[in-house]
Amino acid sequence: MKHIPQRTCVGCREVLPKRQMVRIVRTAEGVRVDLTGKAAGRGAYLHDKRECWARGIKGALAHALKIELSAEDRARLEAFMNSLPAEPNAKNHVND
Repeated sequence: MKHIPQRTCVGCREVLPKRQMVRIVRTAEGVRVDLTGKAAGRGAYLHDKRECWARGIKGALAHALKIELSAEDRARLEAFMNSLPAEPNAKNHVND
């Protein structure tokens, strides 16, 4: 059986296969979304869910990357987050 690398989402702390996550990488030019998963630099992973990105941007992502997010980094990440599909919140489902 082939080994499948696992990573933890910094937003919700769920562990999933690396290829199901979006990698964020710290570079000399700032924080970038690494869609290839192979860019050089310290990385952290998030689901492709807006709520995980919102939690990550609030502080968990900066902690994982060991930096302080600049306003430019935050704006770039929020722009990517807003491009993600919106999901209905299953927790608010009411059974009548």
